[in-house]
Amino acid sequence: MSFIKKSASQMAEALASGEITSVDLANQHFSRIEEVDGKVKAFLHLDKEGALAQAKSIDDRRKKGESLSPLAGVPLALKDVLTQKGVPTTCGSKMLEGWRPPYDSTVVTNLKKNGVVILGKTNMDEFAMGSSTENSAYGPTHNPWDLTRIPGGSGGGSAAALAAFEAPLAIGTDTGGSIRQPAAVTGTVGVKPTYGGVSRYGLVAFSSSLDQAGPCARNVLDTALLHEAIAGYDEKDSTSINAPVPKVVEAAKKLDVKGLRIGVIKELNGEGFQAGVRNRFKEALDLLANAGAQIVEVSCPNFEYGLAAYYLIAPSECSSNLARFDSMRYGLRIGDDGTKSAEEVMNLTREAGFGPEVKRRIILGTYALSSGYYDAYYGSAQKVRTLIKRDFESAFQKADVLVSPTAPTTAFKLGEKVDDPVAMYLNDIATIPVNLAGLGSMSLPSGIAEEDGLPVGFQITSPVMKDDLLYQVGGTLEAALLAKWGEPLLSKVSL
Repeated sequence: MSFIKKSASQMAEALASGEITSVDLANQHFSRIEEVDGKVKAFLHLDKEGALAQAKSIDDRRKKGESLSPLAGVPLALKDVLTQKGVPTTCGSKMLEGWRPPYDSTVVTNLKKNGVVILGKTNMDEFAMGSSTENSAYGPTHNPWDLTRIPGGSGGGSAAALAAFEAPLAIGTDTGGSIRQPAAVTGTVGVKPTYGGVSRYGLVAFSSSLDQAGPCARNVLDTALLHEAIAGYDEKDSTSINAPVPKVVEAAKKLDVKGLRIGVIKELNGEGFQAGVRNRFKEALDLLANAGAQIVEVSCPNFEYGLAAYYLIAPSECSSNLARFDSMRYGLRIGDDGTKSAEEVMNLTREAGFGPEVKRRIILGTYALSSGYYDAYYGSAQKVRTLIKRDFESAFQKADVLVSPTAPTTAFKLGEKVDDPVAMYLNDIATIPVNLAGLGSMSLPSGIAEEDGLPVGFQITSPVMKDDLLYQVGGTLEAALLAKWGEPLLSKVSL
């Protein structure tokens, strides 16, 4: 019997009861990857040998009667921005082609501790810069709903692997929406935890004050189980929050929102949002109201400046973080023939190793940080960031969680916005404010847009370290939608 279309928690139950072994489950997923990934291109590297060794170890421990974690033996796809010892980590860039890290990121350490089987590394926009996975140096990933369309970015590979049933769980990272927007356009679930809730140690940095690793899955409960497996304080990460992990699994099972105040963000539901996106959002709100939630409108007037502030802060931090790729220590080295200076070799290496979007953002960031411009650009953007945080604080006085559509449109066609960076950037308009404020946020599927038959995402945002509220509201909405649809949205994917 094939288990690939089961949920992660169903797989975990089958493993615990002895209905299937972890080795068999991993092999079923490798067969599925072999069958469809030639079209989807979700994976950059498969670690078949390592994954099967992990799976066998779990099976052996289970036979001995050891107590195992809830997700032990369940397969997972890992975004290629997190280090895994001995496994290629490229960040979708030629700069790191063939690099095998000598250490595990804390997320990977936690996955291994929980017995989760890591199948391989997924495709992404180079150094996580993009909204479509078209900026990968290794070619784009395709959306399983329609192979001519984008799977979102930067973590399109992780979201596509879920939607194509190549893995039941995945890890993404979110700097300006790179977990939530791919979840929205592929009909999957993705959570950006509170900044500092999941360790960033071993996450190759793009923008250190914004980057956050988080869980992705096909339903809310599976996402919660993965969240609990990877979250927690880490002394190796100076930004890690030393506080208990919110009880997200318990919250996902509550299925109750009676009396909760749900704030609709006025600024994120109007002009520029596709009609099908708005309609599904309204219907989801009605379901939450029917379930006993109180719907209130909140205003966050400074959100209109969020995009501009983000595209100054993120490139500035990227300019600084990516300076380490200098051809000297690791990664690519071009032109080192004994006749060129270190500077010449560095210039040749960065020219060959970085793609156009990465270069664009390094140049933007270097300019914004340069003498005479720092206050006008980077300094002003940080002030806007403070204003956005205040908008959220004021909104959370009126509501327990805030909601909006995740992305203004459904998945656009591959190549459609490649030559128009600003149009591409606008895709993150609803997700960016959350990163600027460091809050937790979830995207879950709320239906299909009538114009194009593609999935739409519903975004829920919670205050700092109240990530359990995301799962409480998300779990309730998901149950109501499932009752309405009669089957999960992803059953419509015919890949």
